[in-house]
Amino acid sequence: MGQCVTKILCCSWCFQHETKDDDSDQHIDFASGNVHLITTKESWDEKLSEAIKDGKIVIANFSATWCGPCRVIAPFYAELSEKHSSLMFLLVDVDELTEFSTSWDIKATPTFFFLKDGNQVDKLVGANKPELQKKITAILDMIGQSHK
Repeated sequence: MGQCVTKILCCSWCFQHETKDDDSDQHIDFASGNVHLITTKESWDEKLSEAIKDGKIVIANFSATWCGPCRVIAPFYAELSEKHSSLMFLLVDVDELTEFSTSWDIKATPTFFFLKDGNQVDKLVGANKPELQKKITAILDMIGQSHK
């Protein structure tokens, strides 16, 4: 249980598999497509400023490499990033940026935040592909309405 205490809750699958010594299945490319990997607070601030300047909505995926559902949704998230270039897709590894992730009150992974002008407009907890698609469609509809 010692190792689990420091990890954010994902699901029972994660806790059953997180202590495996074999890392061979952990090489999923979480930041493919047009997904920007955030490795520092400074890179977060830069991307957020860029999005605000360009009038883009940000979708920030707080994820972990050891999290099964995160690994399942990563290719779908990358696919969405390629389809919707009017949005900015970010990826934050909660283990790499622990303090920063804690400041966002992440309780489970993956958690997706939708930000407009740096402010949260929506949130999704969990690797629910249909719900993620639905929220992106709603955001795109909102953007379309604001440009009319």
